[in-house]
Amino acid sequence: MIASDGGGIPVERVAGGALAGVQAVVDKDLAAVVLAEAVGAGALLLLTDVRAVQRGWGTPGATPIRHLSLAEAQAGIADGTFAAGSMGPKVAAAAAFAARTGGLAAIGSLDEAAMVLRGEAGTRVGDATA
Repeated sequence: MIASDGGGIPVERVAGGALAGVQAVVDKDLAAVVLAEAVGAGALLLLTDVRAVQRGWGTPGATPIRHLSLAEAQAGIADGTFAAGSMGPKVAAAAAFAARTGGLAAIGSLDEAAMVLRGEAGTRVGDATA
């Protein structure tokens, strides 16, 4: 079942009550946070084709990051370490979920979802150590 998606045509009601199409972007990572909070989820996994968030992504010296504190996540977003067109939205969403709920937030590969949940793969985001 698809519960949250960026599809569809956003509209607004204009003068006379008619509906008119408008431009809008639904950030799928932040939508996942809203859905997870709404259902009381204890964990949020943002799964992608990358095994973990990386320091130096795209360079020969890239290294996976196993854990990001909330402060590290926010600093990396602010200074461009986690780019807006790349890992930035996932890091921001994971940090928002962890900060607001205290629950587990992690980013990792879809192929390793169970390992990401167990803390054996991916990147955990937040100040909780569990």
